Amino acid sequence: MQTTSIGALSSETGVKIPTIRYYESIGLLDAANRSASNRRLYGPDDTRRLRFIRHARELGFEVEAIRQLLALTGDQARPCADADAIATAHLADINHKIARLSALREEVARMIAEDCHGTISECRILEALAGPCDRHHTL
Repeated sequence: MQTTSIGALSSETGVKIPTIRYYESIGLLDAANRSASNRRLYGPDDTRRLRFIRHARELGFEVEAIRQLLALTGDQARPCADADAIATAHLADINHKIARLSALREEVARMIAEDCHGTISECRILEALAGPCDRHHTL
């Protein structure tokens, strides 16, 4: 089996070395085999798994969801509905975040539109930020 060092794995996958170690420490990536000099050695399966993890993280999946998705890859006969449920929940979370960000954008735009562009003593933006939050948009 061909093995690669953690540095080469990092270069090949675009995942930083500390992140690889972290994924290993939380069990997303299996503990690496060690060389005689105690250096981590990774194989092709580790590279594929790390690419999967990286792509899932780029799509915004949380660690626990990635853990669940990885578990599904080990059972090829399992229904795809399980993966679909995880992705559907993630999409709902994305849509919720987009709605919150849209509300925030509107609130900041409103603050800017109401500003008189005079002196700081007349600044509606600073006044709005200093006052109580009367909107229901919180992060």
